[in-house]
Amino acid sequence: MTISQTLTLAGSIPPHDQYNQELVNNVHPPQWTNPTPTGRYNLVIIGAGTAGLVTAAIASALGAKVALIERHFMGGDCLNVGCVPSKGVIRAAKAWVAVRDAKEFGLRIEGKIITDFGAAMERMRKLRARISHVDSAHRYTKLGVDVFIGPGRFTGSNSLDVGGTILQFKKAVICTGAHPSAPPIVGLADISYLTNETLFSLTQLPKRLGVIGAGPIGCEMAQSFARFGSQVYLVETMHGILPNEDRDAAEIVEQSMIRDGVTLLCCGKDLRVTATDGVKRLSVDSHGQQYDIPVDELLVSVGRSPNVDGLGLETVGVEYDHTGVNVNHRLQTSNPNIFAAGDICSPFKFTHTADAQAQIVIQNALFPHPFGMGYASTENLIIPWATYTQPEIAHVGLYEKDARAKSISIDTFSFPLHDVDRAILDGEEQGFARVHVKKGTDTILGATIVASHAGDLISEFTLAMKGRLGLNTIASTIHPYPTQAEVVKKTANAWRKTTLTEGKRKFLRTLFSWSRS
Repeated sequence: MTISQTLTLAGSIPPHDQYNQELVNNVHPPQWTNPTPTGRYNLVIIGAGTAGLVTAAIASALGAKVALIERHFMGGDCLNVGCVPSKGVIRAAKAWVAVRDAKEFGLRIEGKIITDFGAAMERMRKLRARISHVDSAHRYTKLGVDVFIGPGRFTGSNSLDVGGTILQFKKAVICTGAHPSAPPIVGLADISYLTNETLFSLTQLPKRLGVIGAGPIGCEMAQSFARFGSQVYLVETMHGILPNEDRDAAEIVEQSMIRDGVTLLCCGKDLRVTATDGVKRLSVDSHGQQYDIPVDELLVSVGRSPNVDGLGLETVGVEYDHTGVNVNHRLQTSNPNIFAAGDICSPFKFTHTADAQAQIVIQNALFPHPFGMGYASTENLIIPWATYTQPEIAHVGLYEKDARAKSISIDTFSFPLHDVDRAILDGEEQGFARVHVKKGTDTILGATIVASHAGDLISEFTLAMKGRLGLNTIASTIHPYPTQAEVVKKTANAWRKTTLTEGKRKFLRTLFSWSRS
């Protein structure tokens, strides 16, 4: 059962404690009364995830008359079943493993260690509820937005229905996001399983956890639950983990996950699942060996599907397919009065991408240029991302494989964490920074960092790319010592050393020899 189905049936989400009740009261108030529309809206937004919330807040602040519609939870996946709860879980698991590894730092724990998974999950729910005030229906009402709780459906070129109430609009934005896909695995439809929409309702640690899919969600949760003490089996059809990432970086993370106790079954074939007497079983062939594994819970994290059902898109001529709503670089759909932003239309399904796209929609929907000049475009976006395993992987721009596919000649420079003093002192030496530049120049085309704080460190490369600053600028920028951010400067220094050619060396040797005479 999905979180939205649970909400519809019970008015809450499990477990039914004070923190989840606080969450629901903020993002789907049970006694909410929808406002009465008064005239035409400048902008109507369907979906109150990150893209919808940012669009509504900015548009209202600019003076536009705005309606925001959400059928389930305001805050979308990020707040309720994605970024926020997952990082709460990851942080707890990190604390547990810090105790496990404390002997290295001179701390011996000779008595029994009491672990409490339920308390770790309660902490996550408490912090999620605290953060939910920012996305609450009450807050957005105070911002001047008309908040409607209920399903929205287009009824005409400039109108839509919310629970029997018709809203008239000049422009509309679709921000309905996506939901977990159900892959065609034999037997999956016949058993109960977890997705990111239900995982965070757990209160007891499963002794044995199967995870299908070694993408970001699968890897983050597989490692975290292994650190909590679950026996985790991670199944992936391709070789290794995180198949889209730099292979050297992914290999470092893979080995870290194995050390934490994750059993990786990659190159999986003939996967099927069954359930007998409450015990689920995974059957899979991995590297020619057949496995038949009993698990207590199964997490499926393979792909996402767009939330397009019930919107009446056909009524208003909005084209879509299995990947989502089709948009141009202005985020305009096939109906020029209707835009889209976020996971419903973007291949980059990140909260920060949804935020950036919302700002593009604001400019193009509310301030259209009559000749199409000066519009905001997704073509100009430089989008970094991170996977919050330990160590983390972060990336921005092109991978080496992308450069080859585009016939772009590049130079690549790397620097290892084990030669960065702060990383050594922190006991976080696994990883490196790697940057690709246009051949013969310092122009940054892409970068990957694998490190404990890679998600924070990647921003320096991202800013440089956005500001069209090259490696020379980074190399000449003073960084505080000792920090792990020095790995970025040291990677730039690796480029700068190549600028001292043998011809220059010969000239300098001659010059200095002359100056001694």
